[in-house]
Amino acid sequence: MNGQLAESGKPALRYGVGVHVGDVMYGNIGSRKRLDFTAIGPAVNVASRLEDLTKVIKRPVLLSSDFVKILGSSKEFADLGPHSLRGLEKPVSVYGPLG
Repeated sequence: MNGQLAESGKPALRYGVGVHVGDVMYGNIGSRKRLDFTAIGPAVNVASRLEDLTKVIKRPVLLSSDFVKILGSSKEFADLGPHSLRGLEKPVSVYGPLG
């Protein structure tokens, strides 16, 4: 899509995605007048903090080392080192897609 936008002289869409793995709780939260479907838990917090980090290190997709380990191969990803994430005691090792 960004290629088509560039051809027409329009700015590219910018996005950030943080990917992590872990247990979450999800469901409807709220009242009858306002009901939201949401997910909560430590894994959601890490994914959210990784998404925030995309803006700082200028990479649209970041993955935690826990997620990369589950994939079974880190060859397709660049090791971006450990990063301190807001609200977490220990730094998280972060990866990004190559290229």
